[in-house]
Amino acid sequence: MIFKRALQRELLSTAGAVFTVLFTIAITVKPIKILGLAAGGKVASEDVVTLIGFAALNLLPIIIILTGFISVLMVVTRSYQDSEMVVWFASGLSLRQWIAPIVHFATPLFIVTCLLTFLVTPWANQKSSEYTERFEQRSDIARVSPGKFQESSSKERVFFVEGVAGDMAKVKNIFVNTFHDNQNSVVIAKEGEMMVDKKGDKFLIMNQGRRYDGSPDKPDFQMMQFERYGVLVDSQSPTVMLETKAESLTMMELWLDQSPANKGEFLWRISLPIMGIILMLLAVPLGYVNPRSGRSANFLLALFLCVFYYNMVLVSQAWVKQDKMLLVMAWWPVHFIAVVLISLLFAWRLNVNSRYHPLQIWSRCWRGARGRKACAAKGGSVA
Repeated sequence: MIFKRALQRELLSTAGAVFTVLFTIAITVKPIKILGLAAGGKVASEDVVTLIGFAALNLLPIIIILTGFISVLMVVTRSYQDSEMVVWFASGLSLRQWIAPIVHFATPLFIVTCLLTFLVTPWANQKSSEYTERFEQRSDIARVSPGKFQESSSKERVFFVEGVAGDMAKVKNIFVNTFHDNQNSVVIAKEGEMMVDKKGDKFLIMNQGRRYDGSPDKPDFQMMQFERYGVLVDSQSPTVMLETKAESLTMMELWLDQSPANKGEFLWRISLPIMGIILMLLAVPLGYVNPRSGRSANFLLALFLCVFYYNMVLVSQAWVKQDKMLLVMAWWPVHFIAVVLISLLFAWRLNVNSRYHPLQIWSRCWRGARGRKACAAKGGSVA
């Protein structure tokens, strides 16, 4: 009982520190991409904070899985490093008795990962897609930020306005550069406003400006001055439905619409909680370290197995998405191999004193080889 309470306290304290570090790194790196999208005019600047929040929710399952794995690995390694494990073994405790406290520690993380993966993450992805695609569907002039050059959705125009008034319908000091059919046209106007005709087409009506067509060094260069000039901004079209990606669908929708992409997303979601439990159990035998040596080797091996496990799950997901493997045959082999590896590693650590253990066999062979070498050096012989 004392052993379990002490282990639970240390796991919780270590998990809190690890989660704080991982979440801080994630929440520091992820906004760079979103800020880049905002600077490039892909998302609205006022939506940046909201999109960062959605991105953080999307990263939480992976962060929680890594938190559990690293926490167990660090606690087990420290127990070996400080010779506490020797004390527990001398008290009659076995490495198998670490399993129950680890499972007890992993259960809340498993539940939270399931809730995030099955419910919260799809909702966050859906909202993030809505914000991004809603901005893409806004008319060109409505996407313009005062004092910043903005490319149109058709990639043919670049807008610049010094100021926007009221409900975004009126603008002042306008610059519009249009490149169409290898022809360049520049329009400069003092002010303008948005108008909608009977067909529903949106026009930017500019007042008191000039238009320059072509290049000044070409003979076809033209310049004209106008009192009123209209530019088609957005033609009337049926309402564009937001594309629903597999990452934004609920578990029930993924199950009912079993397209290859949806099946791949379903495999990924059910794999994350399973992977969290298995990695925490895998960290117990991987945490072994010789107190008289460094502990970098076991950390490198644990990191390699964790990355390999994660990538194999991604490979299984890709095979399902590409319709190369059935979902029922793809979701379990990677986890089954991981469970077999855990069993082998536990057997390795529990039976280390057995004469049939590979280390004992290697030790006997090594001692025999050294004995034969010593006899040969003295001129003797070994029967």
